[in-house]
Amino acid sequence: MPSYLVEVYVPNAEDARAAAVQLRRESGSVRYVRMTFLPGDETCFHLLEAASEAAVAEACRRAGLGSARIVPAVE
Repeated sequence: MPSYLVEVYVPNAEDARAAAVQLRRESGSVRYVRMTFLPGDETCFHLLEAASEAAVAEACRRAGLGSARIVPAVE
């Protein structure tokens, strides 16, 4: 299954954790892999696996992530 990196601006770690939990709950066909939070940059990266970018976008929308940047990722 393809991997996608979701990049969002998050002002604090609690918001990042809440978004991660919500993504896990709402993802359905999306597998949540992990989150990396950069507190100095107030940026959060979520790594997900999904059949399509559209599925990731829907999971992000349901999690309330706003204008998340979604890009294909290779590990």
